Amino acid sequence: MKKLLVIQVAGLGHAFALRNGLETLAGMVLQPMQSGFPAVTCTAQATLRTGLPVAEHGMVANGLFDTAFCKPRFWEQSATLVHGARIWDAFRARGGTVGLFFFQQSLGESVDCVLSPAPIHTHGGGLIMGCYAQPPALEVQFQRAAGRPFKLHHYWGPLASVKASTWIADALSCYVADAQAPDLIFGYLPGLDYDLQRFGPDHPKSQRAMRTTQRDLEKLVAAARKNGYDVVVFGDYAITPVTRAPVYLNRALRAAGLMQVRMLKGMAYPDFYTSRAFAVVDHQVATIHCADSTACAAARRCLETLPGVAEVWAATELAAHQLDHPHSGALMAVAEAGTWFAYPWWCEKAEAPDYACHVDIHNKPGFDPCELFFGRMPFHVSMDATRIKGTHGRVETTAFASTLGVAPHDLNALAQTLKNWLS
Repeated sequence: MKKLLVIQVAGLGHAFALRNGLETLAGMVLQPMQSGFPAVTCTAQATLRTGLPVAEHGMVANGLFDTAFCKPRFWEQSATLVHGARIWDAFRARGGTVGLFFFQQSLGESVDCVLSPAPIHTHGGGLIMGCYAQPPALEVQFQRAAGRPFKLHHYWGPLASVKASTWIADALSCYVADAQAPDLIFGYLPGLDYDLQRFGPDHPKSQRAMRTTQRDLEKLVAAARKNGYDVVVFGDYAITPVTRAPVYLNRALRAAGLMQVRMLKGMAYPDFYTSRAFAVVDHQVATIHCADSTACAAARRCLETLPGVAEVWAATELAAHQLDHPHSGALMAVAEAGTWFAYPWWCEKAEAPDYACHVDIHNKPGFDPCELFFGRMPFHVSMDATRIKGTHGRVETTAFASTLGVAPHDLNALAQTLKNWLS
C-alpha cells in the first residue's frame, strides 16, 4: 500500500519563502502554485479533500451564514459541512487507511484517525482544553510523542505562535514511525500565519517564524521519508502586506438602513431577522446576505463604490467563478490588494457587543484578526483593526514541494493529482 504525508502550511507563500532563503525543503524544490479562491483555511481544506469547486463542496469561507438558525457559524467542526466524495474514498475501499490531523471540518469524517482541537466552553466562561480524537487514545499518544500537552492558546489568540506548529510537527514526526499509523496522513501547521498577520510578511518576527517553520518541516519530512512515506507540502494561501485602512462593509450597510441592530444596555447587537442586508466577512472576502432582490440591488450600490472594495459579484459572476452556492449569499465582495474587511457595524466603542473585546471565534459574525493582540484591559483582546499588517483571501501564489515528481498549477489540480496517485 502506498504511503503519503500531506502537510498544509498556513500562509506559506512562494515569494515570501524565496525572500527568506527557502528555495528547497529537505531536498525538494519549492515550486509556485496558485491558491484557490477564496484563499482561506476551510475553503482550501475542503477543495483539497474533494477536488471540487466551492459551488459543489459548499465551504465558501471559514464561516457560513446558517439560514435555518439565522446566524453566522464560524470554525464549525462537522465534516458534513463539506459536501462531495473524498479524494481518498477509492483508496480506503481497497484497504488503505487515512488520518486527518488538525484539519477543520474533520469531526465525523470518513477516515480512520482524527485529531483536532475541541475545547469545552463552560457555563462560567471558562475553557476545558481537549482534543477530539478517534480512536480516543490518539490524543494521549500525540502528547507523549510531542513530550508535552497541546496548548490551545498557542493555536489562536494573543499568545498564538509558531509553537502550535512545532507541537504538531514533533508529534507527527514520532507518529509516522508507528506501525499502526495510517497510509495517508493529512496534517496542518497553523503557526506561520500568526506573526505574518500581526506584523506583515517583511517583519523580523515573521522571518523568525519562517525559520522555525522550516526546521519543523525538515524534521517532519525526514521522519516521514525514513518511514517510507512520500511527501507533499503546500501553502494554502499567501499573506500580503496591509498598506491601507480596513474596510467596514457592515458600517456602510447599517448607515444605508439595510443592516439592523438591537440595542441592549447601550450595546448594538446584529438583528439578522429584520436586516435587509449584512456582510459575513472573512479576511479579503465577504458574503452579503440579502432579504430579497430589492435589498440585493441596494446593497450592491452601497458597497461597490466603497473605497477598498475591488468587486461585488452577483449571481452571474458567482456562477462564472464556480461560487454559486447558497452559502455564498446573494452577493460576494472582494477587497482590493492592501486592505481587508473588518466585521464591526458600530463606530462608537461604547456600542461594541460584549464579545467584541474577547476571543470568541463562534459568535462574531466575521473573522476577527484583532484577537491576535491583547487589549488594554486584562483578559481582553484588541479592537483596533489598524494593528493588522498582513492579510489574505485573494488569489496569490503559494509554495509547493513534493517527492512525487508533480507540478500542479493550482490547488484544484493538486487535489486531482493526489486522487489519481491514490487510485
